[in-house]
Amino acid sequence: MWVRSVAVHIGVVFPQTEIGADVGAIRAYAERVEELGFHHIRAMDHVLGADPAVHPGWNGPFDIDTTFHEVFVLFGYLAAVTSLELVTGALVLPQRQTALVAKQAAEIDLLTRGRFRLGVGVGWNAVEFEALDQRFTDRGQRTDEQIDLLRRLWTHRSTTYSGAHHVVTGAGIAPLPLQRPIPLWIGALSAPGYRRAGRVADGWFAPGLPGPELDAAREVVDRAAEAAGRDPASIGMEGRAWGGNIGVVLSRVEGWLRAGATHLSVDTMNAGLTGVDEHLAVLAEAAADLDLDGTPTLDRRAVDAKS
Repeated sequence: MWVRSVAVHIGVVFPQTEIGADVGAIRAYAERVEELGFHHIRAMDHVLGADPAVHPGWNGPFDIDTTFHEVFVLFGYLAAVTSLELVTGALVLPQRQTALVAKQAAEIDLLTRGRFRLGVGVGWNAVEFEALDQRFTDRGQRTDEQIDLLRRLWTHRSTTYSGAHHVVTGAGIAPLPLQRPIPLWIGALSAPGYRRAGRVADGWFAPGLPGPELDAAREVVDRAAEAAGRDPASIGMEGRAWGGNIGVVLSRVEGWLRAGATHLSVDTMNAGLTGVDEHLAVLAEAAADLDLDGTPTLDRRAVDAKS
């Protein structure tokens, strides 16, 4: 068992692509994750999948047959069956209407009693954008404006806003969220996204695993934060420890803790597991070794000693 002193919130990635459509399995998964002592459930977002037969050469990681539950509706359900923090990781923001996202996010924040983080990204699937009647080519610029507008809508009774992509005239959402504003995190895989995280985000979902790629990304985040007059240390960082083998998962947890992650998600998707019970078995092993208590911490010296 590891000795813990540095606060790190450890949760799980909802196995979107493998959990299926059984509501009972979804509930059992969430309830067991909470019972094991994890801090949060992080869920990925896609509204539509592309049909490879219609799009020759399709090489995206997901397609028309990949299961994705609608994340806000899912979280409304999970808020009723668990008290875990719920995290979108990440919502494809520029393919959605900003005012509607503000309203939906505020509702999830209320239903979870303030245990909600809105993670957003610019997306990669042009087919999805087309079907949702949103432009793909300027999605980064629109995201910057959306983040500004979201925070205004979450913190003001009445908002008037005129931007390049949005106009709101004397309107507001009610009820407002408990968190004003809701914590907003950035999911990104490229320098523009890292700079956005440094400039405006409360935290970011770091890519890959600790190493040169992470170091380079973090440098971009930190420089952008400093240029915006922000303290880089105030920006949270969430890593992802994936795998179906407990030894691999724990090794990756250790790496992220050494790297200074403030949040971690154990991810059992695409690890060759079959059925909810196998996912939960890996999570139970991880929870036993991590000795989770709801606000997990881990002594870095103990991590170093295990290496």
